[in-house]
Amino acid sequence: MPVSTDGVLLGAWAELESSKTLLDIGTGTGLLSLMCAQRNLSLSIDAIEIDSHAVEAAQYNFTHSPWYERIKLHSGDVLTHSFPNRFDCIICNPPYFNSGEQAQNISRATARHTSSLSHQDLLKRCWDLLTDQGYASFVLPKVEGEAFIALAKQQGWSLQRLCQVKPTERKEVSRLLIQLNKASMTEDHSTLTIHESGSYSDDFIQLTKAFYLKM
Repeated sequence: MPVSTDGVLLGAWAELESSKTLLDIGTGTGLLSLMCAQRNLSLSIDAIEIDSHAVEAAQYNFTHSPWYERIKLHSGDVLTHSFPNRFDCIICNPPYFNSGEQAQNISRATARHTSSLSHQDLLKRCWDLLTDQGYASFVLPKVEGEAFIALAKQQGWSLQRLCQVKPTERKEVSRLLIQLNKASMTEDHSTLTIHESGSYSDDFIQLTKAFYLKM
């Protein structure tokens, strides 16, 4: 799976400053874990992935990173895997296709289609794995993200932060960056435009420049 703008946005936007432990659900090739390790130098990270080929890629990427000793990789299903502790922070770029034809490539289908991990099951599992004061961050397309937030609130979650992402100033919101927690609090809403006047916007550059070689 290629590095996506969605993943880079989530890894750069997620709140990590007060966290000591993090769980990366569906780590894929390890992008989010590596970004979080780079951002918080005292963070201990557990990453889990169900696809064996992605596990191999993530293991290679972790081993060749400066933060290898702080990242533990698990091969398995997050819904059934046993973790020794709960986490201060959870980060996940979840599957989002709820219907329609799945990708021919099995690994790609698993990563993108909710038949492999429903949003209802994901939210319930995150609740169990999160500390009482912790928070969970996700990125989803707008329509799926709005349904995800509604489902989360039905399960008792509170929306802590929401960033609406627009590809350009003339286009509608296409992605939602979502942060949930267990305690009720005032919601923080913001908007981010990726491209302005034919180039990356100042806000996008400020958010992501630490992770691009040419920005």
